[in-house]
Amino acid sequence: MKKILMVIPAYNEEENIGSLLEEIKEKQLEEKIDVLVIDDGSADRTEQIVRKKGFRVIRQIFNMGYGAALQTAYKYAVEKGYDYLLQLDADGQHDLKNICVMCERLGCFSKEGTFPDIIIGSRFLEGSQSFYMSKLKMFAIKLFRGVIKKNTGNSLTDPTSGLQGLNRKAFSFYAGYRNFDLKYPDMNMILQMLLLGYKIEEFPAIMHERTAGTSMHSGLLKEGKYMILMFFSSLNACLRYRK
Repeated sequence: MKKILMVIPAYNEEENIGSLLEEIKEKQLEEKIDVLVIDDGSADRTEQIVRKKGFRVIRQIFNMGYGAALQTAYKYAVEKGYDYLLQLDADGQHDLKNICVMCERLGCFSKEGTFPDIIIGSRFLEGSQSFYMSKLKMFAIKLFRGVIKKNTGNSLTDPTSGLQGLNRKAFSFYAGYRNFDLKYPDMNMILQMLLLGYKIEEFPAIMHERTAGTSMHSGLLKEGKYMILMFFSSLNACLRYRK
C-alpha cells in the first residue's frame, strides 16, 4: 500500500470540521489514508474539535493564510515520506466520494501505468455536481482558462478548484523555498506547474455549497480583488517559467 496523506486546511471552521471528520470515520478512510488538519490560527474551537475527534492537527501560531497552511502540509508530507497528498476543504464542500476517484486517478494503489502528477476536481466536466457560482467568479474562471490555454496549450475547465491530488514529485516541489505562492495559491500554481512540464489532469468532482460559516473570498469586493491579483500573479508565473 502506498502512503497517502489527506490534508484539510481550516480557519474558523468549528461549525463544519466536526461533521466532516465524523464522516471520514464513518467511511473508514483512515484505514488507507492518514488525515492531517492544518489549523491556520483559528480564533474559534477548530483545533479543540479536531483533537477531540482524535485526528492529527498542526496549528499555525497565527493566521498565515490558505497558501501557508498548504505549504506547511507539503513540508510535513515530504518529511514523513508520503507518496501522495490529497487536498480537501474543511467546509464540507468537497464530497468524500471524490477520494476514491482521486486515489484511482493518481495511481495510489497501482504499481503499473502512467499517472499524472496533479489531478484537479472539476465542477464543469460531464458527471460533475456543483452549486451556484457568481457571474464574477464564472468570468474569472473563463479568463483563467484562456490564460492557461494560450500559454501552455492545455485545456483545463476548473483551474481555481481547491480539490486536488498530488504525487510526491509535485508536492515536494511545492515544499521548496519560493516555489509556492503563499498569498494566491490558485490558478497561477497550475499555470506554473504546466510550464515546468508537470502532467495535470481533471476529473468530474462532486461538490456541495457551504452550509455554515463564511468563505475566505466571500463578498463582491474581496472576490474581485482576489481575482485581479490572481491574474497578475499568473502573468508573473509566465514571465518566470515560460521558455
